[in-house]
Amino acid sequence: MPRKTARLYRMVMPDHLCPFGLKSKSLLQRNGYTVEDHHLTTREETDAFKAEHDVKTTPQTFIGTERIGGHDDLRRFFGQHVSDGDEKTYRPVLAIFIISFLIALAIAMTTYGTPLSWRVIPWFVATAMTILALQKLQDVEQFSTMFLGYDLLARRWVPYAYIYPYAEAVAGVLMLAGVALWLAAPLALFVGTIGAVSVIKAVYIDKRDLKCACTGGNDNVPLGFISLSENIAMAGMGTWMLIRMIVG
Repeated sequence: MPRKTARLYRMVMPDHLCPFGLKSKSLLQRNGYTVEDHHLTTREETDAFKAEHDVKTTPQTFIGTERIGGHDDLRRFFGQHVSDGDEKTYRPVLAIFIISFLIALAIAMTTYGTPLSWRVIPWFVATAMTILALQKLQDVEQFSTMFLGYDLLARRWVPYAYIYPYAEAVAGVLMLAGVALWLAAPLALFVGTIGAVSVIKAVYIDKRDLKCACTGGNDNVPLGFISLSENIAMAGMGTWMLIRMIVG
């Protein structure tokens, strides 16, 4: 069986090691190719290579006489998905939910020696709230801009768009600690209810196609069922805690 060989040209300089060149080399090797690895060690050498092959970027991969192209082109060559940059995805929020659930299981294991505890659910919700708040607090300005696109209260009173991530963080941390529930419960109920009503209005009544600000506003997460579930869980946690406090 003939050996599969590819030629790779990538930037390897004292002040810059191209990450996409490393990715391309690894991708080729994982697909059974022997890589003839050509290093472009200066800016002048890189510019000359680009001019010779009439390309704008490196790395560049060649298989036989065919130029495959850059890293994205190489991924397409091997049948892998390449995002176009505007593609909507639930991955960021699903990742947060999965990690939050695993953290809740870990807390249960540490506390009770088993993950089979009803407290996993409130710990999961509180952890998710805290991590989602952290995402928003990294760039409150960006979050508030996207949040104002659909939240009903924020549209009437703009400061709420800036207060929201702090309120979510406070409620989540207090729930995890099991303290000051007299503050955490109504806070979670309030922001969760307003959020749920806002999502229902924007998505299911007005039929608007919007991005969700739930992970901070920098991701292309669609506003919809996942966002609604987050808010309902928050409001549900607040309601449950209030009932427990009243019942005693």
